[in-house]
Amino acid sequence: MSFNRRSVLQSGAAMAATGLFGSSLWSRPAFADGPAVPAALVAAAKKEGQLNIIAMPRDWANWGASIDRFTALYGSKIDSANPDGSSAEELQAIRSLKSQKRAPDVVDVGPAFAVQGTKDKLFAPYKVSTWADIPNDTKDKDGHYYGDYYGVTAFAANKSVVKTMPMTWADLKKPEYKGMIALNGNPLSAGAAIGAVFAAALANGGSYDNVLPGVEFFAELAKIGNFSPSKAGAASLVAGQTPITIDWDYLSLGYKQANASKVDIEVVIPKDAPAYGNYYCSAISAYAPNPNNAKLWMEYIYSDEGQLAFLGGFAHPIRFDAMIAAGKVPDAILKTLPPAAAYKGIKFATLAQADAAKKVIADAWPRLVKV
Repeated sequence: MSFNRRSVLQSGAAMAATGLFGSSLWSRPAFADGPAVPAALVAAAKKEGQLNIIAMPRDWANWGASIDRFTALYGSKIDSANPDGSSAEELQAIRSLKSQKRAPDVVDVGPAFAVQGTKDKLFAPYKVSTWADIPNDTKDKDGHYYGDYYGVTAFAANKSVVKTMPMTWADLKKPEYKGMIALNGNPLSAGAAIGAVFAAALANGGSYDNVLPGVEFFAELAKIGNFSPSKAGAASLVAGQTPITIDWDYLSLGYKQANASKVDIEVVIPKDAPAYGNYYCSAISAYAPNPNNAKLWMEYIYSDEGQLAFLGGFAHPIRFDAMIAAGKVPDAILKTLPPAAAYKGIKFATLAQADAAKKVIADAWPRLVKV
């Protein structure tokens, strides 16, 4: 299961227009010289002079700022192909273009496709210098792929409609929230909605191996009249049509910032369960025409500077826990986010657990959730 990048970009067009994800929150002066990387690697990359990336939209997870910064630091021209492409299209591009100069050097794919690409020998192993900070459950032990950023399920509320912010999953059952609660899509197909069911399960006696309690929770919300079948998004949240949304935190935080002059939106990670998250993975193509730039790109995005850049788009860098522990996340950034403690020790569903959950949801949701 992976973030539905294409549908999110369509629903987030207004945010892209504001330049929200393109404006980094980290301090440029603090990183005037860029991250420490081997001089020999920089020299080899400069000889190649180019980096080919794919499916990395400028208005997603602050990729635009990272792309511009990489070019400014190392002088390499970046060719960005099919920015709105899917993970499947990324793997196909490696296969079909492997003998061409325009073939992708690096990819950004969902976990299932990272595993598939490794099995198909499409990726070259490489371990960045910050390898030890990357959680084991988000990386291939041999370095064929590793998680780069993630989001977690969060509540967002339009405070002009919602007078008291729900802080827990149990709070959502209160009568004051009648007809207010909505998901970003249908859990039969949308990743954000599947994440909401997973998260609800963790708060209601379920587990990564048992998401049925999550479906039952939404069935109860529907029965008492609190759950709305409307699809939640930026426009409906701001307008108050879906005043409480359950969505990825980075999207809700983006809506909050983009609409600060119009409405007060509050975003919280529910307190009565572990945070549920999902992530993307970076990998180097085994057929990269610019392998040194590919390695240098990986070193950059997994450096302190590169990881903090993701927070410019409110996506959490995969090294977040380690960086918090080391005091490397500036207070100015932390103030824009839910408390760091809400993300501490986050765990992710395995591919087997995600696949099993989809089957349970496909069977139980139509039967139990009546709206």
